[in-house]
Amino acid sequence: MPGPLPDGEPMPPDGALPDSALRAVGARGFGVYVHVPFCSSRCGYCDFNTYAPSDLPGWRTEGYADTVLAELELAARTLGTAPPVDTVFVGGGTPTLLPADDLARILAAVDKTWGLAPGAEVTTEANPETVTPESLRALRSAGYTRVSLGMQSVAPGVLRVLDRRHSPGRAAQAATEARAAGFDHVNLDLIYGTPGESPDDFAASLAAAIGAGVDHVSAYALIVEDGTRLAAKMRRGELPYPEDDVAADRYLAAEAALTAAGFDWYEVSNWATTPAGRCRHNLLYWSGGDWWGVGPGAHSHVGGVRWWNVKHPAAYAQRLAEGVSPGAGREVLSPDDQHTEDVMLRLRLATGLPLDVLDPAGRAAAERAAGDGLLEIDDGAAVLTLRGRLLADAVVRDLLT
Repeated sequence: MPGPLPDGEPMPPDGALPDSALRAVGARGFGVYVHVPFCSSRCGYCDFNTYAPSDLPGWRTEGYADTVLAELELAARTLGTAPPVDTVFVGGGTPTLLPADDLARILAAVDKTWGLAPGAEVTTEANPETVTPESLRALRSAGYTRVSLGMQSVAPGVLRVLDRRHSPGRAAQAATEARAAGFDHVNLDLIYGTPGESPDDFAASLAAAIGAGVDHVSAYALIVEDGTRLAAKMRRGELPYPEDDVAADRYLAAEAALTAAGFDWYEVSNWATTPAGRCRHNLLYWSGGDWWGVGPGAHSHVGGVRWWNVKHPAAYAQRLAEGVSPGAGREVLSPDDQHTEDVMLRLRLATGLPLDVLDPAGRAAAERAAGDGLLEIDDGAAVLTLRGRLLADAVVRDLLT
């Protein structure tokens, strides 16, 4: 196999994978990610592959489900026999801009293609203003088991800076509606460290998330991505850049409030009230599992091969209409690449990183980090302490040096 080009090696027109990848599929679980690239408007901090009506001439959601089904047919030809699907995650963008019937068709097609494993987790993301009690009931009836709502904040000023369109109380209300519709597993996403956010603002957001009765909360520090409207405002001096010390204070506040409310961290940015409430799809990513990513710009990983689709929805649809893989490029991960990713991702988990994954230098670095209070060595695994979670990237670098 030739070495990867700067943007990966070319994808075969039929999407064929090496035999070594096909033999390994599902060794650590198998999932499906479906990307829905549409948003009614673009949030100022977002750099995902999404398109608002002003971005995409002829922007329309009609027919998108049919295109997704076409890629699933290609995936079935490519993988042949594959394990049943453990997890499905429909993300975006705003998946719930699609009619609930389309989301139901997509899930049914995944089931038809490979079969859903007994007890499979099926998640859709949703913006709070795009769901209703009726649509949530329809999704639950279709087989969706989990919904993840973008809350971000309850502070009006923070929502304005982030260009969020929902009202401060709508996310918690939507979470309550989801529970009433029969969803046992509901997540609320928070963003902290937005310019202008006060400690009281974030405390109110945490209290609202906890009060909504959800079993999962994700909390992420605001990251300013190049090319976004938020980055442009900061370059022009209209907004200050986020501060690391403020982000650390917010994280400690989240840990304290969520722990007191009965949540346990299981990944650096994620907390759940029970093991069943943990996002199994994200755990698949973090533990090195396999998944097929469907949709424009979606990434996939099967048996040590990673590939990514063309980004533009029109180009994506055209390739599938021609019977050609929508893959834009791919890379075959070397053993060193796989080791690096294993350390980076598994160390972020509360279950920790088995020490036998590390070479002697890495184990020595882990012992030093434990002496510095950044890691605990427990039953043959290195687990981040609370202080270590604040410095997780630096700990990873030391283990890999």
